[in-house]
Amino acid sequence: MSEVDTRAVVDLLGALAYAELTAFDRLAEDARLAPSLEGRAALAGMAVAEMGHFARLRERLLELGADPTEAMTPFVRALDAFHESTRPSTWLEGLVKAYVGDGLAADFYREIASFLPSPDRELVLDVLADTGHADFAVREVRAAIKADRTVAGRLALWGRRLVGEAISQSQAVIGEHDQLAELIIQGTGDLAGIGRLIERITAAHTDRMKRLGLNP
Repeated sequence: MSEVDTRAVVDLLGALAYAELTAFDRLAEDARLAPSLEGRAALAGMAVAEMGHFARLRERLLELGADPTEAMTPFVRALDAFHESTRPSTWLEGLVKAYVGDGLAADFYREIASFLPSPDRELVLDVLADTGHADFAVREVRAAIKADRTVAGRLALWGRRLVGEAISQSQAVIGEHDQLAELIIQGTGDLAGIGRLIERITAAHTDRMKRLGLNP
């Protein structure tokens, strides 16, 4: 693996490690918004899983000879800005963010992971495996919409806002990290390949919104 490739891998793992660390913080915080003990326990369990993912990514960074803190630091500002601008005010907003917002980010990381060699490709895909967000979020949101149809409109707007903020921050991250940009360009082959990547991520987002019972 060339030096550029190694730096790109460290960048990706550093970004993902910080994303998992912030996911732990956020899910633990959002759990306190839960209207039931079942919901609180579910989100707390997801938070624990995210911390496990963080530990695995940190270990791999050390194996690559990288300092985990140094690898994560360049991504702190962008990820913190995203979470500050999309802080949920209700339990349902938190669930939509966990499902739609995190799902969009996961799709982005999965696409890039496909360009990595083993064992890093498998590591990224493994830590991005669903920790229970999907079925739980869908069940809770659809039940809330069934009980009050006005909820759907507000949550649909929230979902669109999440996507807009996520895309803006992703563009900022790529623009500030040449190795990641080069990895994506080489992996997709050309601008048409990047376009197809974006189309796949957009299609997956649309499917998630529909599954929640929301207009994309």
